[in-house]
Amino acid sequence: MHVLTVAMALLSALSNAAASVLQRRAAVEPDGVSGRGVKAAAARLAGLLSQPYWWGGAVALILSAVFQVIALDAGQLAVVQPLLASELLFTLLIGAAVFRHRPGAGTWRSFVMLAGGLALFLLSASPSPGGDQAGDLRWLTVGGGSACCVALLLSAALRMRGPLQAATLGTATAACFAVTAALIKEVTGRFSEGPTAVLTTWHTYAGAATGLLSVLLLQWTLRAGTLSASQPALTLGDALISVCLGGLLFGENIALGWRLLPMAVGVGLMATGIVGLTRSPVVAEAGSWDEADADPQDVRRDA
Repeated sequence: MHVLTVAMALLSALSNAAASVLQRRAAVEPDGVSGRGVKAAAARLAGLLSQPYWWGGAVALILSAVFQVIALDAGQLAVVQPLLASELLFTLLIGAAVFRHRPGAGTWRSFVMLAGGLALFLLSASPSPGGDQAGDLRWLTVGGGSACCVALLLSAALRMRGPLQAATLGTATAACFAVTAALIKEVTGRFSEGPTAVLTTWHTYAGAATGLLSVLLLQWTLRAGTLSASQPALTLGDALISVCLGGLLFGENIALGWRLLPMAVGVGLMATGIVGLTRSPVVAEAGSWDEADADPQDVRRDA
């Protein structure tokens, strides 16, 4: 794995975590506004925009996007997107500092499981470098198949409720984020051709559209159920679907054979760690998520 790719992907995850924590910190500040309606909403928005924490989060969000673009330009899709799962680790550390919570033993066990599982998965998969661009026919086939899968998942989610709906929506959202990242990588492959090539390729505008769709689906997903129901599908879905897209579109191959076993163990550790972290009140408060599923051991530690 290229050092620049890993460093930029981790910086992207760190920046995104900082954005979540800082903007949540701004949101919990008392605004002194009462009532409802347009005027009250406008006053709350103005108060939010006056918070340095909010602007710090906005800058961090922009930096996250920049770091991700650099990472995708320098390395494989199958490496960058799985590394973004480390965002939860950074959210825990930054959230604990900003909100002055002391994580309990259960939270730290989940931290180690996610970090270890991510490392085991990537080292076992050992994705090989691929190309920078995919042909239009390949994009039509893979992109069309991805769109059909997302449509089926959304259709199924409409008939569900509770954790199952959240997990299904999380998988659909993860697929959209993975396709967005693949389109960004396609665009970065044209950087050497100059601004005209970037602005005239359809991939640029398709990436913007799928990115917007991903954000909208994410809001639906987060409202559908608790984070412990949706986050594993979001995080692991993005990582695993990106590995598949990297191979199908850009020829990034992963190791097979006996390595499949440690890869599966890594995915299992990641899933367990993600569920544990999303139940932690430290991560929950940092991300504006409910504390209904908080680990009782962590709650006692925070009390």
